[in-house]
Amino acid sequence: QLQLVESGGGLVQPGGSLRLSCAGSGFTLDYYTIGWFRQVPGKEHEGVSCISSSDSSTYYSDSVKGRFTISRDKAKNTVYLQMNSPKPEDTAVYYCATDLDPYRPGCNWSNMGYWGDGTLVTVSS
Repeated sequence: QLQLVESGGGLVQPGGSLRLSCAGSGFTLDYYTIGWFRQVPGKEHEGVSCISSSDSSTYYSDSVKGRFTISRDKAKNTVYLQMNSPKPEDTAVYYCATDLDPYRPGCNWSNMGYWGDGTLVTVSS
């Protein structure tokens, strides 16, 4: 069974920190480009960050650049999203997703075709 499972969401205060995890089961995440997305009710999903399978290059949306960090732990078959200094507008359900093809370079949102079920992040005082 192939799975992507997000965890680590919850309530966090503005200026605090939170680390989200994306754990793979049944396949090796290291072979694929992995992306993080977020979505609020009534709005389209937004690409937040991704990490390439080839050279480990990273991408961040302008809204989170300088505050969020994406990384891999190959031994744990897990990709993380470290959220520092979150803002109320960061409140959303966060999803991780994998590229449909292994070893494809770059971070192209349209190539992300296999998704987890998401984890809710609420930023509030």
